[in-house]
Amino acid sequence: MLDLTYDTPKPKIIAGAKHDWELVIGMEVHAQVSSNAKLFSGASTKFGAEPNNNVAFVDAGMPGMLPVINEECVAQAVRTGLGLKAEIHLNSAFDRKNYFYPDLPQGYQISQLYHPIVGEGEVLVEMGDGTARNVRIERIHLEQDAGKSIHDMDPNMSFVDLNRTGVALMEIVSRPDIRSPEEAAAFVVKLRQILRYLGTCDGNMQSGSMRADVNVSICRPGQFEKYMETQDFSHLGTRCEIKNMNSMRFIQAAIMVEANRQIKIVEGGGSVDQETRLYDPDKNETRSMRSKEEAHDYRYFPDPDLLPLEIEQAWVDDLAANLPELPDAKKSRFISDFDLSDYDASVLTADGESAAYFESVADGRNGKLAANWVINELFGRLKKEDHDITESPVSPAQLGSIIDLISSDAISGKIAKDLFEIVYTEGGDPAEIVEARGMKQVTDTGAIEAALDEIIAANPAQVEKAKENPKLAGWFVGQVMKATGGKANPKAVNQLVSQKLKG
Repeated sequence: MLDLTYDTPKPKIIAGAKHDWELVIGMEVHAQVSSNAKLFSGASTKFGAEPNNNVAFVDAGMPGMLPVINEECVAQAVRTGLGLKAEIHLNSAFDRKNYFYPDLPQGYQISQLYHPIVGEGEVLVEMGDGTARNVRIERIHLEQDAGKSIHDMDPNMSFVDLNRTGVALMEIVSRPDIRSPEEAAAFVVKLRQILRYLGTCDGNMQSGSMRADVNVSICRPGQFEKYMETQDFSHLGTRCEIKNMNSMRFIQAAIMVEANRQIKIVEGGGSVDQETRLYDPDKNETRSMRSKEEAHDYRYFPDPDLLPLEIEQAWVDDLAANLPELPDAKKSRFISDFDLSDYDASVLTADGESAAYFESVADGRNGKLAANWVINELFGRLKKEDHDITESPVSPAQLGSIIDLISSDAISGKIAKDLFEIVYTEGGDPAEIVEARGMKQVTDTGAIEAALDEIIAANPAQVEKAKENPKLAGWFVGQVMKATGGKANPKAVNQLVSQKLKG
């Protein structure tokens, strides 16, 4: 059972020079919406296109071009909210966030400051020690992505690629409920898992489809509990935001570096300035990017080109009725239906493709045996070769056939591993391979007994030792297996060895 510790989280204590400190962390995750077209134009969102190929007139900020909302992007945001058990706002609105940068051709970003499409939700974050707790989601809003400035192609000029401009983003904002670097990484992992199951974001952090801004502050022990009671942020320290984190490892490292920087400032008699910072993994330090702007610095105002967004409850209900089974529900079902451990179920439901593969293999078979083969043999081999389940050369039907041969005693576990290697590298039908290569297990007790009798006759001294110490009987089992090329039924061999040595 999971220990839900939402009301009494276990914080990471950081020993300072003078005092002990606790971490308080909030996350702002930017997730690119999975859609074929951008938020307000029909331009393609395909990654890897030649620079400035996926740009419509409205994306380029051409005069007179009006944005038109992409319904699928709205649907994806609603699906995400439903998957996070969040409140869906039937009425929302878009605002203009004004700032000037070369890769923002309109001179503003269309976002949702005051009336987001999704309200409060939650993410159940499971930790490695078997505990879990809820991290509250404050809001999810839709907004446009900016373009990309490129500074390393010419020593004298910078270039701008607008392919990403106008791509729909969901900004998923958590409450400052996270208490350790490990929990922050686990939160992002779980959030990415849910988005992938929903099909609302591919979660590819390397290509920028998912990026995290981390808000870090420190407080003395006991202050977080006061904040939880009152929701008064004055009990917490001044936060600094670390922008554009795209690695779980870097998220954890940056949090610790920033926390220690803040502790050093405060214990030295100074005060932490609220600002936006960047993490440099090469130097393992954060550095100032800009002072933290308040909302009025962006001169937000309702976008005059877009009417308030109104959606119907019946439409939301239809989206909810067609959601896929989500990770937590699937994990619970795997534990119940297939009698799996919590760990095995977690591994098998880490992503939708792995879960579907396992369920196909386990259908009508022993769930534990199927899980062992999928996790230990297949996943282990794929990981070794840096492949994922979608690249598996062994199909669910092939692996299922190997398990059937084991269950029917046609082959032993050792032969099954040899068979798996053949199927993995050469392909083919496992049952046909067993017949063609003479890999069937020897179940004829007469043949096994004959082999054992020869070994006993040739090793009288070993027989006497085994009679005095039954643990040495394994030597005879090994010799029989060797004599039969590993094809003898291990269970039958053990029974016969036991009988002969007792006699």
